[in-house]
Amino acid sequence: MDEGRAIYEDEVLLAWDKPAGILVHGDGSGARTLTDVVAEHLVDAGRADVRPQPVQRLDVETTGLVLFSLDRATQPALDAQVAGHDMRKQYLAVVSGRFPWGEKNLRQPIGRDRHDARRMRACRPGQGKPAETRVRRLAEKDGRTLLLVELRTGRRHQIRVHLASLGFPIVGDALYGGARSKRGLLLHAWREELDHPVTGERLRLETAWPARLWPEPVALP
Repeated sequence: MDEGRAIYEDEVLLAWDKPAGILVHGDGSGARTLTDVVAEHLVDAGRADVRPQPVQRLDVETTGLVLFSLDRATQPALDAQVAGHDMRKQYLAVVSGRFPWGEKNLRQPIGRDRHDARRMRACRPGQGKPAETRVRRLAEKDGRTLLLVELRTGRRHQIRVHLASLGFPIVGDALYGGARSKRGLLLHAWREELDHPVTGERLRLETAWPARLWPEPVALP
């Protein structure tokens, strides 16, 4: 089973390219998690004393970048960047049909769906929690559109809910009405920018091009 790979690693920070089908951290079921995978990687690297802590999470079927803290002393600096939205995180998503906007900012609040505990929903102003998603159309092919999506907030299922609210659920997203897909949920955490918690250097981390979403690389901003 593919368990992904490290794409960046130093003494205090690790970024992992997560495959589909694995939890980031435990949910009480005893299932193997990405945190377990990263811990084993560190053991193999001679760092058995390090306990990796994910500072972000991805849904089980979402692939791509997940950031781990490897140092308790510097983890608060990473947590502060997440909370303060100083990290810039961009995703690639595929939807059915032609997405009619070249660029679009989505600001509908997001709250829990009272009728289905698995789902979130786009709310009216004054309800739910503030949420902002920026979307840019990148390419169209075979009746589908590739989107570049940037999170400005971090609500549960935010990208999935916002796109579904426009009538463009992500391909493979059965929970929100997306078209069926043999390649799973076509959502990938592709690029992340953050300040290194020790050096202050601005890091720009990227995964390899996700061919399962879109077969050929597209020019990206």
